[in-house]
Amino acid sequence: MGCAGFTCSKHSLCVLNILYVMVSLLMIGIAAWGKWFGLVSSFQVVGGIIGVGVFLFFVAVAGLIGAMKHHQVLLFFYMIILFMVFIVQFSVSSACLAINKEQQNHLLEVGWNNSQSTQRDVEKSLNCCGFKKVDLNGTCDAACFPNHSCLPCADKIQEHAGEALRFVGGIGLFFSFTEILGVWLTYRYRNQKDPRANPSAFL
Repeated sequence: MGCAGFTCSKHSLCVLNILYVMVSLLMIGIAAWGKWFGLVSSFQVVGGIIGVGVFLFFVAVAGLIGAMKHHQVLLFFYMIILFMVFIVQFSVSSACLAINKEQQNHLLEVGWNNSQSTQRDVEKSLNCCGFKKVDLNGTCDAACFPNHSCLPCADKIQEHAGEALRFVGGIGLFFSFTEILGVWLTYRYRNQKDPRANPSAFL
């Protein structure tokens, strides 16, 4: 029937939603793995990633069921939710790519001061102590602390944060375009007639 046909639209939408299901399961698995092996001790971070993964999973399953059954109501709500997710993700991805160094430093310091568990994770993984200065009278999980050879974490975090923001922004921007593709495919698929259905059935 060609790529503009009903079958091609259906299969394309199914493949896209299977991709979303795989991404959601990967997010949940990585977050659980990081928590299990003690790589991330912050429950808020792990819970946030798992929450996003579960949300994406349910949206993808709804889209998959809607595509398989050509269910008008499910496809409509799927299209609306996917469009809202696209707006949020596109905005966040653009902000990640556009943020300057001064804004980045401010956000990192706010994040550092708000979570002690994140501080411990960063100090342990980057082998540094404190944000802008090392407090020798305090506590630190870094291996360098007993030798008093630790450097502040700010510079090390900024190096990694810049790379992470560019990576997250790029990946987020890529997936935001797959979401708008999903919205377009869903809109087109909803208005196509199933060649196997009753010709007088409601579209």
